[in-house]
Parts: sequence; C-alpha cells; structure tokens
Amino acid sequence: MTKIDIVLPEKIFAGTRATLEKEFAPHFLAEAADREALIAQIAPRVRAIARGNHIAIDRALIDRFPNLEIISVFGVGYDGVDVAYARERGLVVTNTPDVLNEEVADYTIGLLVMTARELLRAERYLRDGSWARLGQFAPVPGSLRDRTVGMVGLGRIGLAIARRLEAMRIPVVYHARHARAGVAYRYYASLLEMAADVDTLIVAVPGGAATRHLVDAEILAALGRRGLVINIGRGSAIDEEALIRALETHALQGAGLDVFATEPAIDPRFLALDNVVLLPHSGSASQVTHGAMGQLLVDNLKSWFSSGRPLTPVPETPWPRV
Repeated sequence: MTKIDIVLPEKIFAGTRATLEKEFAPHFLAEAADREALIAQIAPRVRAIARGNHIAIDRALIDRFPNLEIISVFGVGYDGVDVAYARERGLVVTNTPDVLNEEVADYTIGLLVMTARELLRAERYLRDGSWARLGQFAPVPGSLRDRTVGMVGLGRIGLAIARRLEAMRIPVVYHARHARAGVAYRYYASLLEMAADVDTLIVAVPGGAATRHLVDAEILAALGRRGLVINIGRGSAIDEEALIRALETHALQGAGLDVFATEPAIDPRFLALDNVVLLPHSGSASQVTHGAMGQLLVDNLKSWFSSGRPLTPVPETPWPRV
C-alpha cells in the first residue's frame, strides 16, 4: 500500500521519527538541501503536517499544500499554528494533551524549589571549593514554608501543579478567565488582586494575543520584594522588560524561567542575573514523556487517515463536523 505523504518542518524526537518513517512517507524540510525545491516536488501529495511545537505553521506554509487535511502538533501548546486559518481551510489541528501533565508538574516543582532555595548557587559553592575553604553555605532568604502560590492559569497542567503544592502544605489560589467548577482553591477574577495577596506566581497559560504580557510591571510590583515568578507556560505571557528590571533592582526576590519570548535566543541580560534560574524549555523533555507525546501525534494521524476522526483535536478545530 502506498504510504501517505506528510511534512515535518523541523526536527522531532528520534523515537517519533522512527515511527513516522514506518507508518508514513515523511519529508523533513529542515534536512533538505533545497527546501523550496522539495516543497515544490511533494506539495500536491502532502496530506498532513507533523509539527514539533516550535516552528510557526502560518498561512503561507499551509497554502503550499493544497491537499492538506490535518496538522498534528507534538506538544500541548499550539499557539504557533494559525488555527483560525486552518479552520477556514477546513483543516483539523490536534495536539498532545494529558500525556505530559504530570511530567511538567514535577519539573515545575523542581524549578520552584531551585529558585526559592537557590540550589544552583549552593551547588556552585560546593563545586568551586568554597564549602571546604569557607565553611557552611549561608542560609538563604527564600523558603517555601511561609509562602502562598498564585496559579496563573488552572488548566490540566496547572491542576497537576496545584495538587503537588497542596501535598507540600503550600496554600494555593488561582486566577483564570473563569472560575473552575469543582475546585476548592480560592478564585481571583483579578490577577492584580491575587498578586497583591500572594508572594509567588506560577504562570501556566498558553501563548497568544489573549495572554501576551499578562504579567506586566504592575503585577510584578504588586507581588513585592519577596516575590517569586515561575514560568512554564509561554514566554510571551510575561513582559520580559519589566521582569528584567524588577530582577536587576531586586524589586523581586527571584524568578525561575523555562520559557522565553524570543527563545532559543533569549535576552542576554538574563544571563548576567544571579537571582534567576534559566532552563531551556524542557518541562516535558524526558524520554518517557516525549515517547508518549510522539505516539499520540502519530495516533492522531493514523486515526484521521483510517477513520476520519482525530483523537485530540484542539478546541478551535472544526470538529465534530457540522
């Protein structure tokens, strides 16, 4: 049987690549000696795009493939996909929710502890010989014992984080567009009011115009000098100019960032700060979880082409058909 042609605009997890090569006829644009020539050659045959969750899938790229049916995204975030235009074209867009919730929540707690307790600085103190030379590492000002965490966003990942914080006996409140049914945590309709009442924000919202600079200078000022900001959502959700200024002037105690507005080329001013933990957008990056995400990406494609049904369509996608 002839395999269905699909396009991958960027690199993807090796295990997922192997599965795609077994099930489909994939074309890797990032590896093409002449990208435009490859697109021109395969465009009429391509029925799917498999996206690795970083490169933009915009109108211009979508229009290169006249027989495109589905865009399957590796990851829960899909703000780089022009879903409005995909819907206009009648295309299905899928992502990989749920299979990464627990992994990202574990990682977020690790980032929070690293930031509050300055664990990177403590490790450097040991590695550079300071412990042996100067004596015990001095107590740090940060602790989780006297904090209240305000969750910015309480979706699947946010709930998984909140459960862990609750088990750690850290009070949790949250801000979202709407109160969530069946949740006991206190809800704030105003992010500014929540920031004034807590000392720690964990940002777990998707990207896009609706959340751009949601955490701005006013929110950071309300958080105060003991404030910690953890971002595992999207870099665009925080006004990085305001955040850098607050960290440079110690208007905040610290920040832990896994995502950035211009990643992977982050603002170099972050690198000069000693009160921020910087990680390379790797919240889900374990082999186990990337394997599960990749399998769901593949399963969405297989389900679509075998039965005409996507497994995990994003809310904006035209499904079910009307």
